[in-house]
Amino acid sequence: MDEKRELTSVDIAALAGELGQYRGAHVDKVYLYPEAELLRFRMSDYDRGRTELLIEVGENKRAHIADPERVPDAPERPPNFAMMLRNRLSGATLEAVEQFEFDRILMLRFERDTDSTTVVAELFGDGNVAVLDENDDVIDCLETVRLKSRTVVPGSHYEYPSARFNPLTVDYGTFTERMGQSDSDVVRTLATQLNFGGLYGEELCSRAGVPYNQDIEATDDSDFEALYREIESLSRRLSEGDLDARVYYEDGDDRARVDVTPFPLEEYADRESEVFETFNEALDDYFANVDADHDDRGESGSGRQRPDFESEIEKQKRIIQQQQQAIDDFEQEAEAEREKAELLYANYDLVDKVLSTVQSAREDGRAWDDIEATFEAGAERGIDAAESVVGVDGSEGTVTMAIEGTQITLAAGDGVEKNADRLYTEAKRIEGKKEGAKEAIEDTRERLEEVKAEREAWEAADGEDEAADETDEDEEIDWLTRSSIPIRQSEQWYERFRWFHTSDDFLVIGGRNADHNEELVKKYLDRGDLFFHTQAHGAPATILKATGPSESPDDDIEIPETSREEAAQFAVSYSTVWKEGKYAADVYMVDHDQVTKTPESGEYLEKGSFAIRGDRTYYEDTPVGVAVGITCEPETQVIGGPPSAIAPQAETSIEVEPGQYAQNDIAKRLYREFKGRFADETFVRKVASPDLIQEFLPPGGSRTVE
Repeated sequence: MDEKRELTSVDIAALAGELGQYRGAHVDKVYLYPEAELLRFRMSDYDRGRTELLIEVGENKRAHIADPERVPDAPERPPNFAMMLRNRLSGATLEAVEQFEFDRILMLRFERDTDSTTVVAELFGDGNVAVLDENDDVIDCLETVRLKSRTVVPGSHYEYPSARFNPLTVDYGTFTERMGQSDSDVVRTLATQLNFGGLYGEELCSRAGVPYNQDIEATDDSDFEALYREIESLSRRLSEGDLDARVYYEDGDDRARVDVTPFPLEEYADRESEVFETFNEALDDYFANVDADHDDRGESGSGRQRPDFESEIEKQKRIIQQQQQAIDDFEQEAEAEREKAELLYANYDLVDKVLSTVQSAREDGRAWDDIEATFEAGAERGIDAAESVVGVDGSEGTVTMAIEGTQITLAAGDGVEKNADRLYTEAKRIEGKKEGAKEAIEDTRERLEEVKAEREAWEAADGEDEAADETDEDEEIDWLTRSSIPIRQSEQWYERFRWFHTSDDFLVIGGRNADHNEELVKKYLDRGDLFFHTQAHGAPATILKATGPSESPDDDIEIPETSREEAAQFAVSYSTVWKEGKYAADVYMVDHDQVTKTPESGEYLEKGSFAIRGDRTYYEDTPVGVAVGITCEPETQVIGGPPSAIAPQAETSIEVEPGQYAQNDIAKRLYREFKGRFADETFVRKVASPDLIQEFLPPGGSRTVE
């Protein structure tokens, strides 16, 4: 699984509660580390002494108190943003820490004399930090935001994103209404409609005993009640600060950290974890080490590495044992409920006498405490009915009886039949959970067989590779029909950017964000390269490379027009033009030496922006177009870009256009389609997961081209 890089809404709710304990701390100095987009607040707390608060909105999106020994050395020259914060906050007191609704936004309010300053950390999307005055006007921000929905620029009134639905404060009626409006399954509804995200959607299902993939239409009141109880429990734990923080590790010997949570999750029951006294300590440990863990795994070797099939097989076997135990437990629970119902009927007169006594007393206006005292007195006198009563709960309106050694809690206002029927219904509900567990165990058994098959395919791959080497080079292999495809992968320097190779095998790279645009222009735009950009705001800086990073530039290299047109299509497709649902826009091309980071006198260039000098060559009405494909040789990987370049290189490809499906949804659709095209389905899962496919999809909605 991928390492966690961003805090969830649940994480921020837990974090806000813990940071609230630092109210009263005084700000000494503020530092900004621009490369990591990391803010450091050095504070003094009366009880804890030196306190270091870190807020990062770059690759990692996090906030937490850090061990002073783990904070980076102060920059030699503080940027203007840091100087502004020092002027505003030096000597100020931290007065409040809050989460905005259920969003990934953390707000810290500082007070100094008559001044009030709020620091808003946007821990989502591209990330941002805005500094507000007492009127919520923006004093300054790390990144300016100009969208149709909101604007965040110095001098403007700060606009929060549209408030997300807050499931932690929802009443039961609204909860069931919102769930009932979904046409999806339970876990997707919890993840999207109730904003819990995938992990906590699955966690709530596991704790409530509701199958993930159960359709909403098939979900009954008892399931909704179980889910709502778990949401209430989660809300209570967060509001009361009842945390039990954990850092989770990847399976295997490298002990690489992969997640950090405010309390243990059933979803991670089979993972190794480390317990921390506070969530802040867990966050500090996790983010201080996750990059090193990742580097260690990346440096463990290059080329084709054998997966740890044995560990994965043992893991799946453990899961099967746990699932079988759950099935056995469900069977016992269901049988116990049925036995209780049968005991009620077998002792009908006794139960009826107790229930009638309670009902009559309540009709006479007697208090629950008096009723309980009456049963206690009757028990002392040896009255059978009174002796069978072991408890009365007025808050719940129940009476608990001990019948033939079994305790049964009954609704005091109902008769024997209705109470027995409720027990039979509960037994049926538990039987339904057992059926869901049976389906889950079959899925796990299939996964176990898949891993075993992958191991066999891996072990046979060397022999197949040798046979392939002896095959005539002109003979084409039908990879789609092969039962096992060997994995051949290597990391390239450009893969963290957007990229593709043109039909003429020239490399094109583009930025995914302002940081990438900045880096590409400063570091990778060389002599002989061509630079492309659209007129639209929010477009990638696109470079058509004449050479590789280790080659000497050569002005004599002639880049064909086909490659230039494909680079232009790439530039427009991954810009906001696609997100706006448009199908074409103008793109301009300039030589490398026409691009500069030096603004004209009196002008200012934002991060990721640049100035163009001289004439431009325009590609007018360049159509958008993206295809995603999978290659099997010489490497096995996902590729994406202009269809004219991708289709010939890929074993199979799918073209997309602007449409209604969000990035993650269309990525899953493509993944399922690719799995259907290859005989070796495990191959697709290994090299073309939905996450990998999504990296090659434009921002905004898409749909497949029929």
